[in-house]
Amino acid sequence: MYLFGHMNVPACAPVLTRKELGDPDPFTMRYREEITKIVENIVRNCMDKTTAIAAIRAYAKSVISDDRQPRFIEVVEKDLMGLHAGNIACHRLQMDEYERWQCSWH
Repeated sequence: MYLFGHMNVPACAPVLTRKELGDPDPFTMRYREEITKIVENIVRNCMDKTTAIAAIRAYAKSVISDDRQPRFIEVVEKDLMGLHAGNIACHRLQMDEYERWQCSWH
């Protein structure tokens, strides 16, 4: 028996609660679209780490207020470092885009 028939999640699978996951980060929620845009750009253009850092800083300078830029840069860098095949959809990326980018990133 499945809890969510369309998701193939067994009914016995543990369900994480907000208490276990914690509250969403307000900063990340506020800048979710901007974070996604720069991550998409970096991956789709197969940027290496040096080029990506420059792109993140330039993008942050153009769209984020000065006092929030350091945090924005930190969040984007963390997202890029944590990007894997299981979470690429969060940034509207396709597997082939991710795989091409991986070659230039490592």
